[in-house]
Amino acid sequence: MERAKGIFLIISGAILWGATGPIMEWILTNSKLSVSFMLTLRLLIAGAGMLLFLRLKGKDIFSMWKSVYWIKRFFLFSILGMLGLQFSFVSAIEASNAVVATLLQFLAPIFVVIYVSMSIKKWPPVYQTVGISGTLIGLFLLLTNGSLTTLELSPTALGWGIAVGLSFAFYTLYPASLMREWGVLLVVGWSMFFDGLVLGGVSQVWKSTEWVYLLNMKLVFLLAMVILFGTLAFVLFLSSMNYISAVETSILSSLEPLTAMVISVLWLQQSLGPWQWVGAIFMLIFVTGLSISGKKDKKPADI
Repeated sequence: MERAKGIFLIISGAILWGATGPIMEWILTNSKLSVSFMLTLRLLIAGAGMLLFLRLKGKDIFSMWKSVYWIKRFFLFSILGMLGLQFSFVSAIEASNAVVATLLQFLAPIFVVIYVSMSIKKWPPVYQTVGISGTLIGLFLLLTNGSLTTLELSPTALGWGIAVGLSFAFYTLYPASLMREWGVLLVVGWSMFFDGLVLGGVSQVWKSTEWVYLLNMKLVFLLAMVILFGTLAFVLFLSSMNYISAVETSILSSLEPLTAMVISVLWLQQSLGPWQWVGAIFMLIFVTGLSISGKKDKKPADI
């Protein structure tokens, strides 16, 4: 029964997270909202919601701010990890589409493998080399649709996609000690809220002329879905780790890009070329293989 519960949680979380990409793409395409304005609202509301949830459960949400050591690590994670990932992901959607942005996020395991190999000064094992090679072949097909003379993505979209992979790799590698010391929800809640304040301050969101667009109820509804789905997806994903193994989580989390593809095709009437579909499948298979091989000896993370 607990295993079934874990599978239900990760599938639900992956589907919700996969759905946020196409919704954000629709908002960016069909409204005049900017990336910074939309992200500021999303981060502030989601972060405040998490912190309020923890406070209502009786947790001391200000305990982390009493240590200079942890504050420094928190700031680095928040700017380079959380904000870097969020901003690059939405910018990649704006420059390409939700399907491509979600797939390019799957470059992160390659950067993790490269970093670890360089840090220990050893070549990666065979399974990682095969995984990286297969993923790069898939990326080539996704970018070119099988033609050596055609690039299906703009340099801007590719640049933001690489930034998504790099920031997601940092997001994965760096905060382990933070999470163990203070718990995932507290760190992520404060990180989202802090990043919302930073992004809002830099863009001077209070002076923005975009507030008037929130009079559009359809737009407000879709923004609310992005905030709610994104927050719930994260909580469901973390909760599933209490019931199922990291191997099963890795496999089932591949539903994220598949969900983005299905929604984009059915709702946004988008399509990939035949070789792009082959590339997408290659990326899913080989990245999942990398994740399974890399995590099979690890225990679920503590929340």
